[in-house]
Amino acid sequence: MSNQSTIETVDTKAYLDMDLLRFTTAGSVDDGKSTLIGRLMYDTKQIFEDQMDAIEESSKKRGDENINLALLTDGLKAEREQGITIDVAYRYFATPKRKFIIADTPGHIQYTRNMITGASTANLAIILVDARHGIIEQTKRHSFIASLLGIKHLVLCVNKMDLVGYEESIFEDIKKQFDEFSSRLEIADIHYIPISALKGDNVVDKSSNMEWYAGGTLLYTLENVHISSDMNHIDSRFPVQWVIRPHSDQFHDYRGFSGRVESGVFKPGDEVMALPSGFTSTIKSIHNYTEQLEEAFAPMSVSITLNDEIDISKGDMLVKPNNVPQQGQDIELMVCWMSPKKLQPNGKYTIKHTTKNARCIIKEVYYKVDINTLHRIEDNLEIGMNDIGRIRIRTTEPLFYDTYKKNRATGSLIIVDEFTNETAGAGMII
Repeated sequence: MSNQSTIETVDTKAYLDMDLLRFTTAGSVDDGKSTLIGRLMYDTKQIFEDQMDAIEESSKKRGDENINLALLTDGLKAEREQGITIDVAYRYFATPKRKFIIADTPGHIQYTRNMITGASTANLAIILVDARHGIIEQTKRHSFIASLLGIKHLVLCVNKMDLVGYEESIFEDIKKQFDEFSSRLEIADIHYIPISALKGDNVVDKSSNMEWYAGGTLLYTLENVHISSDMNHIDSRFPVQWVIRPHSDQFHDYRGFSGRVESGVFKPGDEVMALPSGFTSTIKSIHNYTEQLEEAFAPMSVSITLNDEIDISKGDMLVKPNNVPQQGQDIELMVCWMSPKKLQPNGKYTIKHTTKNARCIIKEVYYKVDINTLHRIEDNLEIGMNDIGRIRIRTTEPLFYDTYKKNRATGSLIIVDEFTNETAGAGMII
């Protein structure tokens, strides 16, 4: 096995300028998520010889008939012993067309919070279905979570087609079942691919066993899915993370505001408003680490200087005066609860929203969601670990926010247990 990666065929500048696609895998236990990622990386020559030797050795010790490619991502001892994924595993690779970050997430219902963590920044979700079992509750659950998290692209991979004789009718039946279910989700772009992660059919190379399938392989789909329009380039939002004052002879008067552009576009000369003060100024310059820029857009990390001296600090936000976010202290959100300690009605928590920290109280719990049937549960409002529900909070100071559907960055927040400093929940503003 050669250790030469396809990334070596890409020159450095082209590599840095390439699109980055973040995607997550989800599905029921033993549907083959980790094996699929292992196959994807193996067939694109992303695995080095020493990694391959270690995987082969581990496979022999376990008594596996074939090389167990799932061991590439399942690194925890408990994962290898049980043959399941427990925590999120991240892997990175690139082809001449695009860079990728993969989040391999667990399938068990008790690890829903881990699945949410891995999927929260994804552009695309791969949902695996066992061809022998078809659409099951966990398929619906993970698809609903992907929709809830604002993932705009979904690939339904019908796996283990080799175990059903590569039958077209089985694939078509599963596709029809999912079409009916997905009409209730807010995911517009759905692709269906019949694969065998174990054998490699339609993962990187076209399968000779399924000539009836006229679509692209999984890798082709990942390389060509259109994500540039997924970013919000209309609503300009720049949460300030840090104020840069070098106090050096070379930059004696420099005062820059650093952070990440969460949406929209900023250019020198643009009029901007600082929130919460409401004072306005114009942009003097925009810099990254090495050079001055003509524009900055999501998700670039930059430093912005202004032509006027305005009191701006961490947690403030620069926006365009004619397009400001919502402002409020009473906020409704869908919350994914991550703490073993149940959500406490009227409980006090710390929240982190963009670069701003504040405190809040849980004012009301409206309902929780049965994530297998998508039905609302209103007669039992206890929200425990891995539950998803709709709540209302009251914050100690106003937040500047957009709805999560409109802007994932300014429409999300983290709820923190102020006594243990543990992340208790992830919220999506409605």
